Amino acid sequence: MISRRDAAIALDVPMEMARRHGLPKWMTEAELGEILDNPPAWLVQSRANRTGKRPVWVHLECAVCGYEEAARPKKWWPDFTYVVCGHHGPAEVPPVQPGFIRSEFDGVGTRFVGIADVAATGPGQ
Repeated sequence: MISRRDAAIALDVPMEMARRHGLPKWMTEAELGEILDNPPAWLVQSRANRTGKRPVWVHLECAVCGYEEAARPKKWWPDFTYVVCGHHGPAEVPPVQPGFIRSEFDGVGTRFVGIADVAATGPGQ
């Protein structure tokens, strides 16, 4: 059985849309396959309306332990260099490269800290 969330990820639609269009909490792989093979009008329209600017779902994987999850990207997320589980210590995270500045962002997905390393610019750089 496939959960509604996993079906929404497979269909590349938000959870709200999956609920609104009657996807059940659980479905079989065959039922999901039927939707993928013969998309209903609402799914066809959703795909046609995409601007391609931001993905519906992103794949997050911890750079330290490999834990993975799919999440809806937030508008405030920059392009992360890494994401790591919040319980990993600073010594476990890959080091910042010379000439870069590191910023950390809490609250990424259900358990991650997003790390964005950007080139340092300014006088003398």
